[in-house]
Amino acid sequence: MAHLEDVIARVDAAIVENVIEHMNELLIVLSDDTELSREERYEQQQRLRIAIAQKGHHQKAESEARRETLTKGGTIV
Repeated sequence: MAHLEDVIARVDAAIVENVIEHMNELLIVLSDDTELSREERYEQQQRLRIAIAQKGHHQKAESEARRETLTKGGTIV
């Protein structure tokens, strides 16, 4: 169980850091982790995938809000 706890801590840290590149790297590492059961690996990968998707949606919303702020009357200010 010590390895699973270490993996969970690494996933937690990657999610808190909120950097998609690092979360993707950890997804790849987990794909090759033979010490975890298939279910354990899947659960941790899903946590990362959800965090990546949420960050992507958040970035899109910020980009749209920024564009809306910059455009007034149909032209970029």
